[in-house]
Amino acid sequence: MPKVLLLLTAIVFVMGVVHTFISPERTRAFLSSRRLGVGNVLAATLGIVTPFCSCSAVPLFIGFLSAGVPLGVTFSFLIAAPMVNEVALALLFGMFGWKIAGLYLVMGLAVAIVAGLIIGKLDMERHLEDWVRAIQASNAADVTIQPPSWAERIDAGVSHVREIVGKVWPYILAGIALGAGIHGYVPEDFMAGIMGKDAPWWSVPAAVVIGVPMYSNAAGIIPVVEALIGKGAALGTVLAFMMSVIALSLPEMIILRKVLKLPLIATFTGVVALGILIVGYVFNTVL
Repeated sequence: MPKVLLLLTAIVFVMGVVHTFISPERTRAFLSSRRLGVGNVLAATLGIVTPFCSCSAVPLFIGFLSAGVPLGVTFSFLIAAPMVNEVALALLFGMFGWKIAGLYLVMGLAVAIVAGLIIGKLDMERHLEDWVRAIQASNAADVTIQPPSWAERIDAGVSHVREIVGKVWPYILAGIALGAGIHGYVPEDFMAGIMGKDAPWWSVPAAVVIGVPMYSNAAGIIPVVEALIGKGAALGTVLAFMMSVIALSLPEMIILRKVLKLPLIATFTGVVALGILIVGYVFNTVL
């Protein structure tokens, strides 16, 4: 727990300072001027530096739509923000090393970018709720704001630590406790039979289906991932479970229902779930 918390605090502080260089208004304006493809890459990359859970990312998702950011580009952000952020990467690096963290980064970004491209190509704007479609793109003039001093940037980093680490540390404790329970009491043969490398092909889809009804963030679920792997579960199967918990939670779907009609929610869920399945099978094949 001390290792995870120290690493998390350092990463969140650095990203808090980085955030002082990024204006949400300018970010929306920047993304709204980008076409499908380039915009998807930029939006997914932006998701890395926004340590939101899926539900926290939805208000910014709505803001992007209101500002005229293309639907597919906006979905790339919505997928990447909870699934591939500094919290997830810091914890993966601390527990599994840079190779696993790097692979997760690449595959997670690929899912976010490709899923956003597919949704954008399907031209599903008609499945936005009417009140969202009625909102006109904001054309407010860019207001010149005095850049903060370095002292203010440092204060922002400290505030970021208080806000993020202060919010997620109970999840870390709960995750480590649950992971310890799995490590100490769940039979190794049981886990290996369900999620191990020699488990049947349906183990990856089953892991995704089990993960969707759950709701957690990276801080809470990664210690569980570590315990499952310690019991002999295949890395790809466990990461597919983790991605489904973080990126396809039921609370997120309930909130999105206020913005999206059911066909678009179903398409979003199906495309992302397919991407997660591919990630699971790729990890199991490569590692």
